[in-house]
Amino acid sequence: MSKKTEAGPDFEKTLAELEKLVVGLEEGNLSLDASLSGFKHGMELTRQCQETLDNAQQTVEELINVEDEESLKPFKSDA
Repeated sequence: MSKKTEAGPDFEKTLAELEKLVVGLEEGNLSLDASLSGFKHGMELTRQCQETLDNAQQTVEELINVEDEESLKPFKSDA
């Protein structure tokens, strides 16, 4: 079984769905119930994206020679 199948939908698809959802919420044309439902789904999508990013970071760290402490540097996000 491939990693994409095990991990669920691919990152780009999930992120695109999240972005579309955010635009819909920002427009403010949804009812309160629809907004809350959308927010809940958005939080689930956010967790999926974060899990995918965490897994990717772990893979990169595993590929780096961990015996060479100087080559392993913490990731610093600009965000």
